[in-house]
Amino acid sequence: MSARILIADDDPAVVESVSWVLEEHGYAVTAVPGAAALLELVGSGEERPPDLLLLDIFMPDGDGVQLLERIKRDPRWRDVPVLMLSSAPVEEATVRTLGLGAADYVRKPFRVKELVARIQAQLRVGAVLRQQRDTLRRTQEELERARADAENRRKLVDILHEVTGDLAADEVYNILARRVARALSVSHCAVILAAPGRDDAVVATAFENAKLQKRPISVGDYPEVREALEHDRPVLIEELSASPLYGLRPAMGLDGTEVPVRSAMALPFTVDSAQRGVFLLRRTREQPPLTPEDVEFAEAVIGAAVAVMQRAQVIETTRADNARLEQLATRDPLTQLLNRRALTERLTTEMERALRYDHSVALLLIDLDHFKRVNDTHGHLVGDAVLRDVSELLLGVARSVDVVGRYGGEEFLVVLPETDDDGAAAFAERIRERVEAHAFRPWDEDRELRMTASIGVASFPAARIESVEDLFARADAALYRAKADGRNRVRL
Repeated sequence: MSARILIADDDPAVVESVSWVLEEHGYAVTAVPGAAALLELVGSGEERPPDLLLLDIFMPDGDGVQLLERIKRDPRWRDVPVLMLSSAPVEEATVRTLGLGAADYVRKPFRVKELVARIQAQLRVGAVLRQQRDTLRRTQEELERARADAENRRKLVDILHEVTGDLAADEVYNILARRVARALSVSHCAVILAAPGRDDAVVATAFENAKLQKRPISVGDYPEVREALEHDRPVLIEELSASPLYGLRPAMGLDGTEVPVRSAMALPFTVDSAQRGVFLLRRTREQPPLTPEDVEFAEAVIGAAVAVMQRAQVIETTRADNARLEQLATRDPLTQLLNRRALTERLTTEMERALRYDHSVALLLIDLDHFKRVNDTHGHLVGDAVLRDVSELLLGVARSVDVVGRYGGEEFLVVLPETDDDGAAAFAERIRERVEAHAFRPWDEDRELRMTASIGVASFPAARIESVEDLFARADAALYRAKADGRNRVRL
């Protein structure tokens, strides 16, 4: 594109000759006849400033030096290189004009090659200056964008500090609605939950009115929400009055009343396979419209928050699964008491503790007498009911520090921390009396079954007991003696 050169000179001969020379060199030349015409052109602001101005210092209707000073005060003309044309002595003209911002001085009568060379030089300098100013402007715009991005990231991090995997989904929704509404300066901000393909939905939370929580709504009353759910994409309506989604219909609030909405956005998200959500944000008519940048920020917040909730659900499910597996690994499925494996681990811990603190620990091995007759006579269901009753009886007698478990079949085990032989024997006698006195009613209240128990007692530390297996063996031997001595008794 040809450089545009403006000539301001009252001498038609100069204008004609300079224009001819410059046009021959490929420049686009226009001219104004004097100071008044130049000032009118500068003040109009209608045309793009030229790439270079040739300005006569002396004109009948104005002083070129004063004109130069006024031109340089105009922001649009500040960077236009100005070559002053004059027949005045070089020193005087140079001092007066260059100090006011003129780019160069050309004395009349001028030499064509010199004039063209000076114009070309100033056009190159002007192009470099414009390029640098454009680069500076773009850098400033990028800096502003970077600052805005940094502020958005700060807001995002600030919000996500509150949104953690320890919060329930309802609490996350409340935090999001409140913090995003404030970050984007919106008057209405809500989370709406809906099942795929259904028109009915529910308000999970609403910044504008906390009482709207759990309120049922119809998706069809909110075109931006319906559009977001149907097409699974963000919907931005910058001006509601010009939106084909609304037309002439008014915007409805979540409470069913008309709301003076100017701008709205609806951002869909997936909760799980059975539920979808929409983040609905609105600004009223006195507020500026929402922008694509607002959508980008809100999407980042919602995406991160949904990821937190989904991660929390995975963690919670994993914890529940682990708890169930732990239950299966350590508990007897019939009585829910500790099983043999868990009992062995707990007894090992108690024996180590007894050695460390110079305490004792006792072990009771309990066997229900003639339990096989119960299964053979009344069936295994009755036998299972009796075993459950015995487990509850033992738990009722045991202290909070004691460990109760099912050793296998009709055998139960109780670990008594910080208990010696005498204390363990007395405790075992109380259990024996409770079992003997208890009326088992596995059928109904009118029929009862009586049981007795034999109990073997062993304690640690003791001679020739160095391991859990040794302690079990000592208790088992004591139980054998109780059986051999007639059952329904305690033996050490």
